[in-house]
Amino acid sequence: MNRPVMLVTGASRGIGAAVARLAAARGHDLVLTWRGGGSAMADTVAACEAAGAAVEAVVADAGSAADTARAFAACDARFGRIDAFVGNAGITGPAGDFLSSTDETWEAVFRVNVVGLASACREALRRMATSRGGKGGGIVLVSSRAAQIGSAFEWVHYAASKGAVDTMVLGLAREMAGEGVRVNAVAPGMIDTDIHAEIPGRIERILPGVPMKRMGTAEEVAEAVLYLLSPAASYVTGAVLPIGGGR
Repeated sequence: MNRPVMLVTGASRGIGAAVARLAAARGHDLVLTWRGGGSAMADTVAACEAAGAAVEAVVADAGSAADTARAFAACDARFGRIDAFVGNAGITGPAGDFLSSTDETWEAVFRVNVVGLASACREALRRMATSRGGKGGGIVLVSSRAAQIGSAFEWVHYAASKGAVDTMVLGLAREMAGEGVRVNAVAPGMIDTDIHAEIPGRIERILPGVPMKRMGTAEEVAEAVLYLLSPAASYVTGAVLPIGGGR
């Protein structure tokens, strides 16, 4: 029996890498994208292969429609199928208050987090939708609790982009419900990844406001992603699952 194939964007580290490793352990073959550079992707690929997965790693800018199309074409060439897509790649843009933000920052963040993600979803859905000859599948997008919290004085541009992701999930879920495709999202909060370490003192300032009084792990987010893609969530679509320790 062929192993299901999952494409994960931004998979070299953090949540994307955790999703890839868990998916490999649970029987998926993988197409993994990242912007290039560093050794993190090599480590992720090695871990996934050690778990028994066939892995295709593709350097691709999530904000480039051409790069995205190339990544999905690589999936076609290597595996001839796609069963799951995890849209994890994203950027925050520089931290700062709203009045200090620029149009260039907003455009850059929305280019990756919204426009680029929409392009990737189209590529996935063209292959999955039953009306296009596909066999259905599952999509999980990585949103953020920032969409509900607003990230005032830090990343309003990022929070706004993730609000767009939440709306995209609802619209795609309803359009694709008759096409054999479920579309959901996870909305991580304070997860122990590099993003929160970029602002000195941010973790210490925010953590007391998290009811569970700890940061989450990338592996905990990965568990939620794999659940939403599994048969156990067969009646779940259009959901945005908060993973924020109560915050």
